[in-house]
Amino acid sequence: MSVQFKDYYKILGLTKSATAKEIKAAYRKLARKWHPDVNPTKKKESEEKFKEIAEAYEVLRDADKRKTYDTLGPDWQSRAQQPPPGYQQWTQGGPGGVHFDNGEFADAGFSDFFQTFFGNFGRTPGAPTGTGRRGQRGIRGQDIESEFSLGLREAYAGGQRSLSLQSQTQCPRCHGTGTENGKLCHQCHGTGAVTSQRTLDVTIPAGVRDGQRIRLAGQGGPGMGGAQSGDLYLIVRIARDPMLERRGDDLYEEHPVSVYTLVLGGEITVPTMTGHIDVKVPAGSQNGRTLRIAGKGMPRVGAVGGFGDLYVKLVAQIPTTLSAEERELFSKLAEMAKAR
Repeated sequence: MSVQFKDYYKILGLTKSATAKEIKAAYRKLARKWHPDVNPTKKKESEEKFKEIAEAYEVLRDADKRKTYDTLGPDWQSRAQQPPPGYQQWTQGGPGGVHFDNGEFADAGFSDFFQTFFGNFGRTPGAPTGTGRRGQRGIRGQDIESEFSLGLREAYAGGQRSLSLQSQTQCPRCHGTGTENGKLCHQCHGTGAVTSQRTLDVTIPAGVRDGQRIRLAGQGGPGMGGAQSGDLYLIVRIARDPMLERRGDDLYEEHPVSVYTLVLGGEITVPTMTGHIDVKVPAGSQNGRTLRIAGKGMPRVGAVGGFGDLYVKLVAQIPTTLSAEERELFSKLAEMAKAR
């Protein structure tokens, strides 16, 4: 079969180093420019251009498709001679009539180049690409990542939290189609999405760690052509705590202790996530000794359950000012130590 190579980066006016954000911005800009309703005097040309732009975006927006596209080398033509394993075309209107739904231009179809290399992405091998009069296929919304911060104590407790986010949502006027009554939607200018402020209720798992992601299905970028929305991934960033340091599921604290308590033993009061507790210091403890308090660390996320531990490092407090009597006593202790 004769397949013509498609330079998707060139179509969007980008280079191979373009970021996902740059790809999305280029697509939205060109989609507005070439939407057929914006170009009534050259509707056929704009439909073809709009379809080409949508095809390029469909490949480059998806990490797996983009990776496959970027690996195509000089032998791409020989690779195009055979369709991917398990790929079947849905034929309409005679041999070779392959059609993909792209919003309102469902019957226009993506190119043979797309069909050859990307037609089976996301489908069960051997399954047809559509049913009925036309294959219903819009563009799934983009997955979005957003960071949000928690205090260490909030991470310990977990629970519900409301987050206010500014994001792209489906246009309420055209319902994501980009057009209204056959004309360009004036609210979203043909993109099918609008910027809005929304509040989401998020369940924070107790013991969540810095850098972990919380997935909110269907809360990402809006789909086009009636396709489903992407997912929202919230990346947790945990702020430093003034008293306790987290390492995995364990907590660490450096606690000042008088030399008298280190030598003679005694009790100190240390902070935990659930309040202060009294801890015994064994007599003869050395400066820097670490005491382990079991079960006073962070909750362990997942099936393991339980809690980490709290480690208290004893840091000797050396007196900086001594009375004459105290100095004399320390001198006597020093002489006694020498005489041993």
